[in-house]
Amino acid sequence: MSSISPLAPRPDNLKHWAKRYRTELAASSSTVLSTLIAFPLESVKTRIQSYPDSFVNCVQKTFRDEGLKGFWRGVAAPLVSITAVRTLSFSVYQKAKYKASATIGGLTGEDEPLIVVNRPGSIPNWGTILCFGSAGAAAGAASTLLACPFELTKNAMVISKQIASSGVGTKAHPIRSSYQNKNTFLTARQIVRNCGVMGLYSGFQLQILRETFGTAIYFMAYESLKQIVVKYEKTQSPTSPFAVAIAGGCSGIISLVSTYPLDRAKTAYQRACLERGQSRPNVKYNIEYFKRASYQGVVVAASRSAITNAVLFSTFEYVKKRINALPDPDREA
Repeated sequence: MSSISPLAPRPDNLKHWAKRYRTELAASSSTVLSTLIAFPLESVKTRIQSYPDSFVNCVQKTFRDEGLKGFWRGVAAPLVSITAVRTLSFSVYQKAKYKASATIGGLTGEDEPLIVVNRPGSIPNWGTILCFGSAGAAAGAASTLLACPFELTKNAMVISKQIASSGVGTKAHPIRSSYQNKNTFLTARQIVRNCGVMGLYSGFQLQILRETFGTAIYFMAYESLKQIVVKYEKTQSPTSPFAVAIAGGCSGIISLVSTYPLDRAKTAYQRACLERGQSRPNVKYNIEYFKRASYQGVVVAASRSAITNAVLFSTFEYVKKRINALPDPDREA
């Protein structure tokens, strides 16, 4: 007599479901883990970008004023938003890279980039770089619509105390003080009250530029560096743990540094939106790649990004491997 409840999902159905959605399952689980581990550094980075200060002073002030929990202030929004955004991003990327690979192969008459990448001993070429870069750009652009409101809400929560105390020598400003001591939902609602519904998309033009360019660099660097490390590691596995961790950490740093002035301008512009209660304030934002001040806080951000992405890609590839190793129910039958 079977011990399985007739209402319970059949194991073979779960295997089918897991294999079908392995990218989404791997992306979501790896994102939760990496976000929790690296969020304190993300919090410090956002504070430094919004209100310039040294790393040590920022850490000391945060701990003194808000305690240890202050370093995870606003983590709920990223846990939901980054998981959703990254799952969407990885899903779009996986589909886009196969289409890009087929298109490039068809136009050139040569082996498709994805065939080249999986060939033992191969190195990146213009075809593989174009394939991963274009797929990454598509993933970044697609995810921005979902990412912008969540990132703005997270930033508002992280710097709520600094916003409230800005404008020294003046009375408490009703708008600037309105973001304090609120959870994710109430912060988002307050942004809508102060700036209107479109206030949730304050700085969207800068964010879509950052995401499109940054995600293209991100996946291009990851896939190319992984390919190079695998070659010199002399392993037959295109996803060896060492190659994945190194490529993941380095791709995070490369992508972040290449978009940091954009991210800094976006954060400063969004801060002005929050302080003034306007979705499009008449504020100039300067994207300056060759100015030292544009990279304030970059070491903290790069450290966070390296840790986040080493954990992210290592977990992502591990979960995908485990799901792929599940017995095929059709063959078992």
